[in-house]
Amino acid sequence: MAFDIKGDKVVLSRRDFDEQEYSYYGRLKGNALELSLVEAAYLVERERLDLGITLKEFFKEASGIQPYFDLKYVVYKDLRERGYYIQPSVTDFRLYPRGGRPGEGPASAYVYVLSERISVPFAELMEKVRLTQNVRKKMLLAVVDGESDLTFYEAKSASMQGKMPSLAVDLSKADATLLDDRVVIWDEQHAVPLYRAGFYGKLVDEKMLQLSLIECAYLMQLGLSVEDGATNKRFTRLQFIRRAKAIEPEFLKKLEVYTDLRDRGFVVKTGFKFGSHFRAYEQIEDVDRIPHSKYLVHALPEGFVATLPEMSRAIRLAHGVRKRMIFAYSGKTGLEYLDIGRAKP
Repeated sequence: MAFDIKGDKVVLSRRDFDEQEYSYYGRLKGNALELSLVEAAYLVERERLDLGITLKEFFKEASGIQPYFDLKYVVYKDLRERGYYIQPSVTDFRLYPRGGRPGEGPASAYVYVLSERISVPFAELMEKVRLTQNVRKKMLLAVVDGESDLTFYEAKSASMQGKMPSLAVDLSKADATLLDDRVVIWDEQHAVPLYRAGFYGKLVDEKMLQLSLIECAYLMQLGLSVEDGATNKRFTRLQFIRRAKAIEPEFLKKLEVYTDLRDRGFVVKTGFKFGSHFRAYEQIEDVDRIPHSKYLVHALPEGFVATLPEMSRAIRLAHGVRKRMIFAYSGKTGLEYLDIGRAKP
């Protein structure tokens, strides 16, 4: 069979193929059929296309043309053999819903192929998700590990909206002191309502309230005044934030996310036990009957580059405790939330 490789396409003359045989593969263009490299390799392996060279020879040539060709082939073959129609796209592949076919209905998802060893700039990932959602498609990340096993993740924007009312506690006269790396509110008349109204801090002996540095910085903008336990002087909020930053290097990044989530109506608590910055509750009606938190949230700085094994561990842990893993990314367009979870195409 006569063929040419032009760029990343295998071009067959019309006389060398049957349209029925190769329906839903490639693209007809004049008197030729243009197959992507992975489509051609798949047809060669299934002995439906004879290019006059071995599969090994074709793989070697295709790998020299297209980066990570072997990974793209693993994903293409997996989805094809599970009964899906799949076509090359700007994000590696377009995936059609089960039972759907090209030309008979729209694709349902874009598939982005990644090696477990590739580090991914988070800004790039966010942009791909935005573009995908703009055309009403799902974004699937197909991660190929070192043994060529596949794991699929769905990445989507998260709107993140809680249901808690605004705090209605007057904090202007609360007796609060910074001791080491936390703040204590000593007077019961402020400590207990603050704990019960918004699940802030932790009550000690049912009378005094211990607040984290993050919680305290947030509450200072709502009127809380804090004294330095070492000097007995009152902090300005800026002075407190500087002290907190010296104690906790990630403080500013975490405070931005904490503030945004609280302002959106969430109850936000530490996610330390789960290996993330925060756990977030949409609503807590009674602090004596605390529900399961719905989200784990991790704050990422501008310019963050994700390693896929780290991302996989975070997602698996969240899934294991029945929570969604949310990555809060502070980029040039502001704070955005990305929900990434395991998926089955």
